[in-house]
Amino acid sequence: MKGALNPSGLILVDKPAGPSSFAIVAEVRRRTGARTGHAGTLDPFATGLLLVLSGSATKLASCFVGLDKRYVTDVDLSTRTSTGDPEGEVVGRHEAPNANELARRLEGLRGEIELPIPAASAVKIGGERAYRLHRRGVEVEMPVRRSRVDALDVIAYRDGVARLDLKVSSGTYVRAIAEALGGHCVTLRRSEVGPFTVEEADVGRILSADEALARIVVTPGADVEAAR
Repeated sequence: MKGALNPSGLILVDKPAGPSSFAIVAEVRRRTGARTGHAGTLDPFATGLLLVLSGSATKLASCFVGLDKRYVTDVDLSTRTSTGDPEGEVVGRHEAPNANELARRLEGLRGEIELPIPAASAVKIGGERAYRLHRRGVEVEMPVRRSRVDALDVIAYRDGVARLDLKVSSGTYVRAIAEALGGHCVTLRRSEVGPFTVEEADVGRILSADEALARIVVTPGADVEAAR
């Protein structure tokens, strides 16, 4: 039955590159027949952990959307694109920084930071999604977002491409960090959301609301009882 409240719980999905997060949610809805939502999207080119809420647990979205995230990304530091990712058009090419210069740039992006939200994002500008304006070639001044970067470390750096490990607050745009470094994200994989890891992902397993909530600090005001 459409909009059914069962099965209820949290499903950990390892999203592949290509489909949108909404397509993944729709597929889970078709499979379960229950009301389905998410607790934070991933761009189509990105992969990794997506938290999908099913049934009455969709009321718990506010408990999960604010969780910290961990990502691994490959950033091409010799090329900028219009979207900050591989789906955009190349808008600039330059020499990649050496290791010392990269370290200097990274240092300035740790802790509390403020960066412009990418133009190709779902943020509303004047009542319309920014990515729709961007696709039509409408140039707008994007607002700045404050976020927190707890970890920003180099895993490898070769041929102008840096593989970075990041732990960031919810709402942080990794593409914005890549652009601040002078490049764009070639790949992006979300490995953790709060206490949940991509290694746990299993579309056939539903964590009960109680089990999922026991692993996090519940957001005040969340309708926890109604979702159980």
